[in-house]
Amino acid sequence: MPSPKAPHILCIRFSAMGDVAMTVPVLLALTRQYPELKITVLSKPFFAPFFNGIQNVTFYGADVKEEYKGVCGLFKLYKTLKPKQFTAVADLHNVLRSNVLLSFFRLRGTKNAQIDKGRAEKKALTQETNKVFKPLKSTHQRYADVFEELGFPVDLKGEEVLPKQKLSNTVSQALGNEPFKWLGIAPFAAHDGKKYPLELLDVLLADLASKKYKIILFGGGAKEQQLLNAFESKYKNVVNVAGKFSFAEELALISHLDAMLAMDSGNGHMAALFGVPTVTLWGVTHPYLGFAPYMQPEENQLKADREEYPAIPTSAYGNKVPEGYDKVMQSIKPKTIFNRLIQILD
Repeated sequence: MPSPKAPHILCIRFSAMGDVAMTVPVLLALTRQYPELKITVLSKPFFAPFFNGIQNVTFYGADVKEEYKGVCGLFKLYKTLKPKQFTAVADLHNVLRSNVLLSFFRLRGTKNAQIDKGRAEKKALTQETNKVFKPLKSTHQRYADVFEELGFPVDLKGEEVLPKQKLSNTVSQALGNEPFKWLGIAPFAAHDGKKYPLELLDVLLADLASKKYKIILFGGGAKEQQLLNAFESKYKNVVNVAGKFSFAEELALISHLDAMLAMDSGNGHMAALFGVPTVTLWGVTHPYLGFAPYMQPEENQLKADREEYPAIPTSAYGNKVPEGYDKVMQSIKPKTIFNRLIQILD
């Protein structure tokens, strides 16, 4: 008799960057505990470097905003995926787009499971009145629960980190070979309520300038690059890498950091993937929502003052800043951040 077919799961997680990064530790644990299992990750093509080299995990990039746009586009994507004969589908996104795609597999009778985002719990935690302030299940565990529903319980032990990646010649030349510890700083985020004020970053950099660190600034668009260039010009050991490298090169650089300072953003999750000590600043959001970087200790979560700003967290993603809450980040003092970084690096 032919041997039974090895289970092959389609894992759907389109965006955003931090959420996609958070799938990696779960997939590492899953494939180590079930070496016969095959996983295909369906996501935006840009995110492919996250999954390079993970055993039994392949990546399928799909542009769902252009090539596979709308219901017809998603049906086209389904027909492209159908020949792979997945034994199950894990929807780690649970939005309209993934629901439509999942419905095609359901009609075929494919076993499936979806993430429970805990929307009611998060609403209770973020509402201004009658707030239920308690820690919720981590997003990593919510992902693991999906695979358990499919018959593959996952034990997240905290050992699921990626190895350092090889630096390209371009990155090596840009960073130099001084025997300094490398500190990454990513002061930006998708929403203003999660960004650290640049004037306070300047104070922090002035304090850090006395230490023998290579300080590497990360950012995104042209405006952010311009703002960070000013710090590179001002401080001797500061290097701005925003916009200078490919995503794969930037990810490899992050894997070599000795510490990372980030907002509640994708950069913090990327650093945690490699076991880099990651200090995260929380403005109008809060780690109780379940989005803290993987296995980072409580003392690395520096939070805005809830006595002064009791409505925190105001939303799950930081997109709601109530009146009078525009300066919440200023309650996290540069000296507090400096002291925590020094404890890690020295």
